[in-house]
Amino acid sequence: MAAPVPVRSDYDAAALRRLARSAHDPGQVRRLLALAAIYDGEPRSTAAAIGGVGLQTVRDWVLRFNAAGPAGLLAGKAPGPQPRLAEHHRAALRQVVEDGPLPAVHGVVRWRIIDLLHWLWEEFRVSLSKQTLSRELRALGFRKLSARPRHHAKDPEAAEAFKKVFPTLQAEIAAHEAAGKPIEIWWQDEARIGQKNKITRRWARRGTRPAAPRDQRTHSAYLFGAICPAHGKGAALVLPHCTSEAMALHLEEISRAVALGAYAVVLLDQAGWHTSTKLPIPGNITPLPLPPKSPELNPVENIWQFLRDNRLSNRVFASYQDILDHCGFAWNALVDQPWTIMSIGMRAWAHRS
Repeated sequence: MAAPVPVRSDYDAAALRRLARSAHDPGQVRRLLALAAIYDGEPRSTAAAIGGVGLQTVRDWVLRFNAAGPAGLLAGKAPGPQPRLAEHHRAALRQVVEDGPLPAVHGVVRWRIIDLLHWLWEEFRVSLSKQTLSRELRALGFRKLSARPRHHAKDPEAAEAFKKVFPTLQAEIAAHEAAGKPIEIWWQDEARIGQKNKITRRWARRGTRPAAPRDQRTHSAYLFGAICPAHGKGAALVLPHCTSEAMALHLEEISRAVALGAYAVVLLDQAGWHTSTKLPIPGNITPLPLPPKSPELNPVENIWQFLRDNRLSNRVFASYQDILDHCGFAWNALVDQPWTIMSIGMRAWAHRS
């Protein structure tokens, strides 16, 4: 049998017992008392019995004590398995997710977990489970989000240019058409609501596939909506068609919602029924067209998404009248919550003073 490892000579049994009385780690106390028995000349089997361990463990304690003193007997946290993704793997994964897939190269138009697992294996020969890669992506700050629609022919500089020039345009309207009146900023748009409805995401048990009603009939109406986020108010009409006549009715509705003695700047897209020269404009309104193909500038687009997700989707409309009733209910519920209009509609570049 191999000779026992001697303990260091700069401590004695009394010193270890004093340390044990002041220690706060129960594991360290046991180890100190076991080694104190060795200093007293007891056999290693007695030290093992005091510590409640085997002889090999006592030998390990002696080695740790000789190397680091009493601090070496503190209970350390187990390191656990090494992560399979190193920092250079995470950096490459972050970059490829931000860049998105190339359909001609990767064969997909959006990354799925399974696609990224294949990419990691092809690039680094690293194999992960879906759950592990999902946790890694969340740790890198990624979430599965709905994409914002962007027109394929959009001028990427037009939106930023409009944001910069908007205060000047507003000042010109204030100096001329508004003639010193307080100005309200309104946003206007239309949404088609119909029987061929949308199905939204919903909470469900993991591993299940929730079902929702889906109608294939085609009756529909158009919800003309406008919001004034600064004051949390809105004005809407449900109409059968998108025409200049319908737009004229909506402008009249907005005009009635503008505060008495105020003037409205109504920002809207460049649809034909918005820009017709035959369109009558109320005296307290100036329409201001947004840059073409830039729906992300109009917060009413977000209002439509909010109404569809929370009020209008996952439904089967029994008739055209049912569509009208639900559109009216959804819009009135929105107007009854001015804080929601403010939260969704406020834009710093348009409302800064």
